[in-house]
Amino acid sequence: MALKKVKGNFERMFDKNLTDLVRGIRNNKDNEAKYIAQCMEEIKQELRQDNVNVKANAVAKLTYLQMCGYDISWAGFNIIEVMSSNRFTCKRIGYLAASQCFHPDSELLMLTTNMVRKDLSSTNQYDAGVTLSGLSCFISTDLSRDLANDIMTLMSSTRPYLRMKAVLMMYKVFLRYPEALRPAFPKLKEKLEDPDPGVQSAAVNVICELARKNPKNYLSLAPIFFKLMTTSTNNWMLIKIIKLFGALTPLEPRLGKKLIEPLTNLIHSTSAMSLLYECINTVIAVLISISSGMPNHSASIQLCVQKLRILIEDSDQNLKYLGLLAMSKILKTHPKSVQTHKDLILACLDDKDESIRLRALDLLYGMVSKKNLMEIVRRLLGHMERAEGSAYRDELLFKVIEICSQGSYQYVTNFEWYLTVLVELIQLESGSKHGKVIATQLLDVAIRVQAVRNFAVNEMSTLLASYPIAAQNSTMHEVLYAAAWIVGEFGSCLDNPEQTLNILLQPRQVPGHIQAVYVQNATKLFANLAHDCLEEDNLADVRKYCDQLLDGLPVYLSSGDIEVQERASSAFMTVQMLKARLAATTTGDGTAADILDDVDVVVLGKPSIPPEVAALIREIRELFVGDLNPVAPKAQRKVQLPEGLDLDEWINTPPQVSSESSDEEKFSLFGHGVGEDRETTNGGEHRRYRQVEQTPEEMERLREARILEQTNNPNYLKPAKKKSSSQDYQNAENYDEIPIAEIALEVPLQIHSTKRSDKYLVEQQKSSSSSKAAGGAHSKKASKKSKRHSKKSGSSKQQRYSESDSDSDDPKPLHVVNTVVELPEGAILSDTEDKNAEDLDDPHRALDIDLDAPIEDHRPAQRNSSSKASRSGGLLGEHLSTKAASAAAPPTSNDIVAIDAEEAGSKSRHRHKKDRKKSKKEDKKEDLLEVGQEDKKKRRKKTKMAGEGAEAANNNGGGGEEEARQKQKKNKKEKLSKSEQKKLMSGYEEALGISTPSKEVI
Repeated sequence: MALKKVKGNFERMFDKNLTDLVRGIRNNKDNEAKYIAQCMEEIKQELRQDNVNVKANAVAKLTYLQMCGYDISWAGFNIIEVMSSNRFTCKRIGYLAASQCFHPDSELLMLTTNMVRKDLSSTNQYDAGVTLSGLSCFISTDLSRDLANDIMTLMSSTRPYLRMKAVLMMYKVFLRYPEALRPAFPKLKEKLEDPDPGVQSAAVNVICELARKNPKNYLSLAPIFFKLMTTSTNNWMLIKIIKLFGALTPLEPRLGKKLIEPLTNLIHSTSAMSLLYECINTVIAVLISISSGMPNHSASIQLCVQKLRILIEDSDQNLKYLGLLAMSKILKTHPKSVQTHKDLILACLDDKDESIRLRALDLLYGMVSKKNLMEIVRRLLGHMERAEGSAYRDELLFKVIEICSQGSYQYVTNFEWYLTVLVELIQLESGSKHGKVIATQLLDVAIRVQAVRNFAVNEMSTLLASYPIAAQNSTMHEVLYAAAWIVGEFGSCLDNPEQTLNILLQPRQVPGHIQAVYVQNATKLFANLAHDCLEEDNLADVRKYCDQLLDGLPVYLSSGDIEVQERASSAFMTVQMLKARLAATTTGDGTAADILDDVDVVVLGKPSIPPEVAALIREIRELFVGDLNPVAPKAQRKVQLPEGLDLDEWINTPPQVSSESSDEEKFSLFGHGVGEDRETTNGGEHRRYRQVEQTPEEMERLREARILEQTNNPNYLKPAKKKSSSQDYQNAENYDEIPIAEIALEVPLQIHSTKRSDKYLVEQQKSSSSSKAAGGAHSKKASKKSKRHSKKSGSSKQQRYSESDSDSDDPKPLHVVNTVVELPEGAILSDTEDKNAEDLDDPHRALDIDLDAPIEDHRPAQRNSSSKASRSGGLLGEHLSTKAASAAAPPTSNDIVAIDAEEAGSKSRHRHKKDRKKSKKEDKKEDLLEVGQEDKKKRRKKTKMAGEGAEAANNNGGGGEEEARQKQKKNKKEKLSKSEQKKLMSGYEEALGISTPSKEVI
């Protein structure tokens, strides 16, 4: 036996450990796969041995190979064997491998329940600690349900190391088994006041994560968190608590009023930038929840903005980004405070970091007003000249459009300026991918702003004549779609419609859908021109326009796009029919039309249009008459279904699907199979298929036939011819002679130094300066009045005056935007359909439980599990076996009272420490006496007292109900002594001073 043991130890000297494996992989980079396959075989041999240390060494190597991407799921049983080892070093290796290899859906986890429970109850705290760490990575729903009691027991351990890990582990249990949240919540609440700071931090972390889904459940913990926030020096825990308060403040606005002062003190005192950022975020959320106007907290906003300016001016790019991010949140509620730092935001556009430039662009979106819109757009257009990279240039272009079009163009006062800006963006030739966005804007402005329609139509006519076709990767040619549609739809506004018709009929290398719009709107222009000739009774121009259209349309008739062909054919036949009728009515037989034209012009004077031709022109014109309004984005979904229409009902009876028919169809689609036999029976034709294996000669013959068919097929793409190896070698030797083509990495921008849009900015500045000069006397009187009012009302009214003055200085809009949209009859535009449904993949979705709701008593369904848990002494089973009250007290105004009382007594905390201890002992004695005196039936349900009152009311004719109410009031007064009521109320009034506090103080 001893010899065998010595032999085993001697063989172990030559085993490869993890260090040898890593060294071998580095030395065999050329044959890495072969070396790892050899190591896998060695590992499998090691796993067959009885020595646990050898198995642990093999599992450690498998863990490293799993990190490299190799599958080790086949070694699940061996990993469990190493996990069950009594040695801590082996157990740690096993749990590490399990955390990487196992997942919640692993089938082997059912074998680990008793082993994990044994490790959790181990006397060695490190065994339990490594178990909790590994279990958090692969815990399943069944493990959570079975081990919840054991983990909750560890939350009361005497060792802070285990308490901290157990508290963190309970969060994983809650995600997999949300029913454990109710019984575990009281223990979790106790850990917030644990003497160990690590356990406190863990409890704060868990509750903050739980509050992400339903923060209302944790409003009752506000006093404890407020105490931690004012006494703790742990920045990490302060960040978590402040985040939680930001979520709780919208539920209780009075809590926000209490938070302003401590948060402001932290902003002044802290040097941690992360804590400063969270404080500013929470202050913003608090001020939003307190009121909409927030006139009394302008100093807090100014402080936040000044601190954020320090972050933005910092050299650290991360701090600069966070400062811009927080500034965008202030911008939503206090745009005036942020607009004063417009120069700082514009300076960020020149930053070398593209993410900071994009964040600055987002800020500019909310900083615009009617007064500064033209100035900001001018600076952005100038910035595009210096911008590097087409992606950022595209973002700049999109942001300019987004800034101008926000709120149905609420800040655009001159739409001629906006159309000029759009044309300048088109002329940049920067290879932009936002051509459709610009085209949509052109269409929207031309349709909705009628006052600027004449200007828009003539601008689009000029654009059609001067726009060059851009590169293939650009989408800017989409603006030709909008331009062609505008000049055709509103052709009556054109200054020179005949020239525009010639432009539309000129052949251009544009996509098919744009050619189709060219043809359609050329027909519209022809109808307008012919109708004008009809009103002027000008027959010669009608013939000229017919010839012009008939000469230009044949180019589109041969287009490769079927839509273009169809529209061109329809237009061509219509115009040809008009010309034929015109010739027939003027000559009778149409043989001497040209001679009669000369006679009419010279002898008879100007000919008139025949009635038949005039009627046809009017009919063509009627095809395109009518105004088009914008269609609401939800108009289609609001179309009501006709009565009796069922969209889910089959139009025809569905075919019967069977396995036999599907097999027949499968073979009939591709003809008869290889080696198919047909047998004819009385019931019809019966097919029997047999598979025949082909010989290599037959397969080669079929392959050659297929290649021959492919070479003769003109629709089949031929592969490029391969060069011989000798040619490749010669070409490789002469690679220096290959010419080098220069690639234009930067797209040149063509922006003129003086833009047409600048003249509108100059005109606006002149008008604003004249209005200021005219209202100078009025401003002096207003300043005198503001001084008088400042003595009475303070700085808040001064700010209101300044804001109203700045709003009155905004230029008045020159054009009106039509906001009418088309909807089906009886439909109303609403945003309810756009609300996103609940994310089914959200891991916190199951935690959306109401802790205040009473627990339902499902006795028949839970009898077995509750009895087992109660026999084992588990806290969870004890909780489920009894019909208990809610785990957390409902959040009332008394929680805020407790915060105020805590803050009011914080100054004299050390002075009255002994008095508190005495009062706590007296309270415990009183509680014990009350428990002994009260009946058990009265303690279980409050409804029993109401039932007794109802019985007394029935017996005494209503007098007993009054007695029951008095009994309830007496019980409440006994639970809370008068001295404690006075102390709470005094602290409440001193700390906060809320005008209407809750009357019930419990």
